[in-house]
Amino acid sequence: MATVLSVSGSPSASSRTNRLLRHLDRRLTAQGHEVIPLDVRTIPAEALLGADFKHPAIVEATELFARVDGVVVGTPVYKASYSGVLKALLDLLPQYALAGKTVLPLATGGSTAHVLAIDYALRPVLSSMGAAHIVQGWFTLDKDITVHEDGSLTVAPVATEALAQVVDQFSTALGHRPVLAAAS
Repeated sequence: MATVLSVSGSPSASSRTNRLLRHLDRRLTAQGHEVIPLDVRTIPAEALLGADFKHPAIVEATELFARVDGVVVGTPVYKASYSGVLKALLDLLPQYALAGKTVLPLATGGSTAHVLAIDYALRPVLSSMGAAHIVQGWFTLDKDITVHEDGSLTVAPVATEALAQVVDQFSTALGHRPVLAAAS
């Protein structure tokens, strides 16, 4: 199957966004995909904010994007847009870092007022980076994600069903990706 990079754009280690992504990673793994998690918050701030393209962590992230078939991008929504740490990383990647890739955009937030952040803030950037196919994304309300004291996660049934559907569509898109011929 495919290799998937699962990118958490949350600046917090204990965020619902991060935990939801890791939960969805297990579904993709169960479907036979190799999933590589990338938490943007673990990239040194001086590399991100200083636009240090040669920093080993930026070079490694760039190489990860280059070698995968698909990318899941998850972000909390702040002020009707995706997170600043995610923006900083995307700005440091090559212009067409998503060329030939299938991409699944996901977002979490406290209000349905931010639902359109995927389509009006995140999707245009992913498209400009050359994504071959951006599948339907999904916005999950914070109240639909419960993190228990033991670290386990429960997602409300309505959100679970919708997330399963978009992840399965992403998985199907990955499975039916045409092999791209090398440019001559």
